Amino acid sequence: MSDLKRTPLYDLHVGLGAKMVPFAGYEMPVQYSLGVMKEHLHCRAAAGLFDVSHMGQVILRSEDPEVAKAALERLIPQDVLGLGEDRQRYGFFTNDAGGIEDDLMFANRGDHLFVVVNAACKDADVARMRAALEPDVTVKLLENRALLALQGPKAEAVLAEHHPMVADMRFMDVATVPIAGAECWVSRSGYTGEDGYEISVPVAAATGVAQALLAHEDVEAIGLGARDSLRLEAGLCLYGHDIDATTSPVEGGLTWGIQKVRRAGGDREGGFPGAARILSEITGGAARQRVGLLPEGRAPMREGTLLFASAESAAPVGAVTSGGFGPTVGAPVAMGYVETAHAGEQTTLFGEVRGKRLPVSVAKLPFVASGFKR
Repeated sequence: MSDLKRTPLYDLHVGLGAKMVPFAGYEMPVQYSLGVMKEHLHCRAAAGLFDVSHMGQVILRSEDPEVAKAALERLIPQDVLGLGEDRQRYGFFTNDAGGIEDDLMFANRGDHLFVVVNAACKDADVARMRAALEPDVTVKLLENRALLALQGPKAEAVLAEHHPMVADMRFMDVATVPIAGAECWVSRSGYTGEDGYEISVPVAAATGVAQALLAHEDVEAIGLGARDSLRLEAGLCLYGHDIDATTSPVEGGLTWGIQKVRRAGGDREGGFPGAARILSEITGGAARQRVGLLPEGRAPMREGTLLFASAESAAPVGAVTSGGFGPTVGAPVAMGYVETAHAGEQTTLFGEVRGKRLPVSVAKLPFVASGFKR
């Protein structure tokens, strides 16, 4: 793994006994001594600390902040101009065919926008923003900050011991907060379905902040394995698997992420790449849909499993994009795409696993209700 990058917390992971694996060009911890199952359940019951420093942290700045907002809004279907100061929103870059190039988070910090993009896409995302926004907007990829995620029902109590004001933050609020002596940019958000925070930390302070959080009896270090099972139970997409450049937001069940002002009839309708297809599908529907899937029995249905309308059908009607065992659910769970005619809840389909057709039911997402503090 000598050609892989390392996050500022690499030595801490090794010291904690993490099993390191390649992920998005980095050496990342897939699990610690607890193991994936116990890490997952601990995050659901208490608080888990994740290293997500491999993700891209980007500052967009212009002399007039409204110029940066309007410029970003031309690249994504979200309402950027209407986002309040110190508020954050989920978004996605789209292409001219209406597919999703990456999903992201963006925050209005008053005099600039703070954008977080996926690790595997960050170079392409930064290039996309620079090509579209410069010179009116400065696009700066931050190399001097790490990113932590503290997730779980006890995350608020843990972080409030370092600064009580975090308890007053609601879902998608953003603030600059001192934690363990470091200036941190904190958002009340995350990708586990649990309440929690994402914390941008100066690289020099990253290990100290992480150790200060891990010192709490309710906090355990959590690896990529449990991060994946947590987000799957929460019905959240993994870019490159559940959504990609061929998937439209409507197919992906992400229409909730497109505000009314950007839709047909809105004050700033369209104007983003792929708007014709996306707005048409919002009105008329898409040919396929992302759905939850509950396999019968104990055998998980993994990514790539073909789905059929019957045990004898010749042609598949869809495929699994994410699948595994859901520790909270206590059974296999999966997500995938199926033709809209077969996407109704409780529809029985058949997944082909090792040459056998096994029944699987279409289910409502998420599998585990979210714990966000609204």
